[in-house]
Amino acid sequence: MNIAVIGAGVIGITTAYELAAQGHRVSIFERHGAAAEEGSFANTGIASAGYAAPWARPGMVKHVLTHLWQRDTPLRISSPSMADWKWLWQMRKACNSNTFARNRNNMLRLAEYSSHRMRTLTDTLNLEFERSQGLMVLLRSERDVQLMQDSLQVMRDAGLSFKKLTQEEARVIEPALNPDTAFAQAIHFPDDEVSNCRQFTLLLKSEAEALGVKFHFNTVVLPLTKAQPKTVCTAQHNMGETFDAVVVCAGLASSQLLRPLGLRIPIAAVHGYTISAAVREPLDAPRSGIIDEHYKVAISRLGMRVRVSGGSEMGGDAKRHDPASIKTLYRLLDNWFPGAARTQDNVQVWKGSRPMLPDGPPLVGVSGVSGVWLNLGHGASGWALACGSARVLADSISGKSPDIDLQGLGLERLHLQR
Repeated sequence: MNIAVIGAGVIGITTAYELAAQGHRVSIFERHGAAAEEGSFANTGIASAGYAAPWARPGMVKHVLTHLWQRDTPLRISSPSMADWKWLWQMRKACNSNTFARNRNNMLRLAEYSSHRMRTLTDTLNLEFERSQGLMVLLRSERDVQLMQDSLQVMRDAGLSFKKLTQEEARVIEPALNPDTAFAQAIHFPDDEVSNCRQFTLLLKSEAEALGVKFHFNTVVLPLTKAQPKTVCTAQHNMGETFDAVVVCAGLASSQLLRPLGLRIPIAAVHGYTISAAVREPLDAPRSGIIDEHYKVAISRLGMRVRVSGGSEMGGDAKRHDPASIKTLYRLLDNWFPGAARTQDNVQVWKGSRPMLPDGPPLVGVSGVSGVWLNLGHGASGWALACGSARVLADSISGKSPDIDLQGLGLERLHLQR
């Protein structure tokens, strides 16, 4: 088949590679001048099956509202649009225990498969990129411990490997943790990893090129049309090119691309921040990945750099940096790992948009329009879900039976009407 993939982030690149590896002719279209220029550029790097979970969970709304006007709030809402409010309302409806458990289980199933697929690709193709093993979630208070219980039960039921740790046990695994910062409990995921998403994406791009994938950078794709949904038209060539199938992996732009087909995808931009700085003293830096569950901030070790990410934000200007959110990242780095990084000079500050659906899981599979396929809405778990999403979608397009089913990852759960 001759297949078009729209979007060259980690989702689009993995999809293009898997399709090409199965013998398809693939063309990938990207509006930027290179791959991994948006959400895949400088994200936290946490590829975690255990932590791939919906935002929409019991207690989440109260947690957000309680901290909304505090200095270190986990979510800032700035000049929200009506679409943002509608998205937040849909998220609230998905916060009940039954919906959370179902969505959490579906994401966990995909994330475990994705982790396996990423390791297979890395080993088979001899890809070398920044990686470290293990992830620890720090729970500051008993309230945080209670909020984690539903998620931990889903993990137990799925047979996921994790261990509850006391402060003393946690400091054995991460000896650089600040002894003056107390916490109630830690959850350790030994099989998870922290790794460089952008490096992986660029390496896999080269492998895809070797398989014959054609890349069209600096190319803006126009919305698909109901009359010819498998024809890709660009701003440069309005006549377009017709394919046997089109896969939409364009993140936030996916909604606009699909709207003429009658699909109203409730995808929202939840902006996140990262700061990346050189390690000052390796003994003072984390060995792998740490998540402060209370503030939704992650601290990752990527080679000789420390990356801190968090500061979720809805509404406002995607290009404007919020000083308070960035200060929170610096403060929490100092709170957990004082002296770990050189934060006085050459710090990379980045703001990226995470394309999120209100209930959590991505959309992977058929669109309901013949020849148009979806792989979008992975949100903050994009790196953890990318390789698995790409493989099951490629199998489906090729008419194969995927290694895992796509139950709970389709349009039907969002009650979308064409």
